[in-house]
Amino acid sequence: MNAPNFPRAALRTDITASLVVFLVAVPLCVGVAVASGVPAELGLITGIVGGLVTGLLPGSSLQVSGPAAGLTVLVFTAVKDYGLPVLGVVVLLTGLLQLALGALGLGRWFRAISLSVVHGMLAGIGLVLIAGQLYALGDRKAPGGGTSNVAGLYDLAVGVLASPPALAASAVGAGTIVVMAVWKRVPRRVRVLPGPLVAVGAASALTAVFDLPVRRVEVSGLVAAVQPPAVGEFSRLADAGLLATVVAFTLIASAESLFSAAAVDRLHDGPKTHYDKELMAQGAGNTVCGLLGALPMTAVIVRSAANVQAGARTKLSRVLHGVWLLLFAAMFPGVLGLIPTAALAGVLVHAGFKLLPVRELGPLWRDHRGEAVILVVTAGAILITNMFEGVLVGLALAVVKAAWEVSHVHVDVADPGEGRVRVRIQGNATFLRLPRILDALENLPAGRTVELDLAGLRHLDHACLTALRSWADQHNAHIVQSGHVPSVA
Repeated sequence: MNAPNFPRAALRTDITASLVVFLVAVPLCVGVAVASGVPAELGLITGIVGGLVTGLLPGSSLQVSGPAAGLTVLVFTAVKDYGLPVLGVVVLLTGLLQLALGALGLGRWFRAISLSVVHGMLAGIGLVLIAGQLYALGDRKAPGGGTSNVAGLYDLAVGVLASPPALAASAVGAGTIVVMAVWKRVPRRVRVLPGPLVAVGAASALTAVFDLPVRRVEVSGLVAAVQPPAVGEFSRLADAGLLATVVAFTLIASAESLFSAAAVDRLHDGPKTHYDKELMAQGAGNTVCGLLGALPMTAVIVRSAANVQAGARTKLSRVLHGVWLLLFAAMFPGVLGLIPTAALAGVLVHAGFKLLPVRELGPLWRDHRGEAVILVVTAGAILITNMFEGVLVGLALAVVKAAWEVSHVHVDVADPGEGRVRVRIQGNATFLRLPRILDALENLPAGRTVELDLAGLRHLDHACLTALRSWADQHNAHIVQSGHVPSVA
């Protein structure tokens, strides 16, 4: 494989973006690992592989990969049921299956995703991120899922106000958010440093100087955390439940990565994703993660959006973010230990707000109300369930909306007052519009001869065909049709 060619003009912006993504990646790697019931170091290893392996491969240039929040429940269940040593086997097979799916050209099918679903996915992930990280701002543990986190916000506020250490942590996190929010207003020459880096650096310095009683990032050595799967663990694949787990990992990891790719492509004007190659890149990353006994990976929309918004122009930024993770986690874990977790939570809350389409939702509601409904429903479904199921709900709603819109039918009644009544039906006569068609026919004058003109129909489904036959037989109607419409006489 030829070494990638990174334009010199993009070097500075890509380095800056990589630092921003690194700061976003650290809490995500650690948090996903802890929520999955495995050591925090395994999440960092997956993040490193996402940068140094998947990041170098072709597919998507700006999408960033790492441990998958959408697979947290599956990983937790798999580790609980089969043990941590089997995790490497599951992730390894997941990677190999993804490589096969990409080689078969199945990745391109994930391009069929509605724009409103994409925006709803971004909004839903933003809401989940904010709801979960508000707890980390106060050095508290989130209850669990999106709805549980939202329901517990009142108790969180009461608990934080009653605890001086929690108030101190909240102040650190809130200060981090404020610095990032105002950083874009400072003089341009000062903005050479990325806002998140300045905010986290300042929070770390103040925490150390004043010796604030807040939690800090805890990372031990990575080498000891690497546990390649033993040969004997592969015999567990005779268990049908474990094979089902591998299939579930493969489907969800692939869907999340390629749905994320569709969303990231909407955020920038650069080269778009080659879906089959991206699926194979994800497969290669998961294969390596499996060999190292680490967590499964997907493309992560939060990191990817942060990467684009920070001005990244090539894949160099995502590769460098893996370098920073490796450098600090493997060589300088003590440096990460200086960072308060509340500051990193502030970075994630700020990133979550940037995913919410606050300005776009109003005009979308006025001009395209159906698309706005799909966006809101998708976001809400992700908050209530998870990203994979929420996107499926959004896609289903988008398909229903499209089916409804393409089934337009016009029923024109020409009644001269006496004699024959002529009814002309045009458009697409589907079961969705059948009530309207039958209502128009039932309201025709009784006792009159009726001529049904179906020559203007582009499509007539079986339900309408049967209903029109029945109505014509009952009312002795004469039917006029063109050759491409199924016979109803």
